[in-house]
Amino acid sequence: MKPVQTPELDALDRAESLIAVIPDYPQPGILFRDIMPLLADAAALRATVEALIAPFAGQYDVVAGIEARGFLLAGAAAMVEGVGLIPIRKAGKLPRPAASVSYALEYGTAEIEAHDDLPHGARVLLLDDVLATGGTIAAARELVERLGGSVAGTAILLELDGLGGRDIAGSDIHAVFHA
Repeated sequence: MKPVQTPELDALDRAESLIAVIPDYPQPGILFRDIMPLLADAAALRATVEALIAPFAGQYDVVAGIEARGFLLAGAAAMVEGVGLIPIRKAGKLPRPAASVSYALEYGTAEIEAHDDLPHGARVLLLDDVLATGGTIAAARELVERLGGSVAGTAILLELDGLGGRDIAGSDIHAVFHA
């Protein structure tokens, strides 16, 4: 892998400022974090991707992105690093799922799946956009292990502090931004 440069602070500040807060979406009382304006800004996107992967340089063979916005970040990270991408999808979206993991949400349950395209023993950098309650990340880690890989690290664009996500997902998560 080629060396990852540390992102410029100004570009990261700009990236953070581009995360829009949408009140009462998708339901009343929720503050939705819209990262699409950040993704539309090339300098902000590059700085964000560099900040996501920098702590893990040389420690992984493939990037796994969690549906749906995690795909966008993981795709960019895989291209920057010159490694492959494994999508982790919601149940029922893949034509040949090899493994799945169910997990609890604050309002029910969900399930994620992945193909068996992960080379056995691969070191995986797991990426997602937001860490809230931690169930999705914990399930993704379990899924990677079921497929014969090992999680080399987990990076999140935005951690919602105070929701206990690290209690479920693990304390060793790298978050670029906090809210």
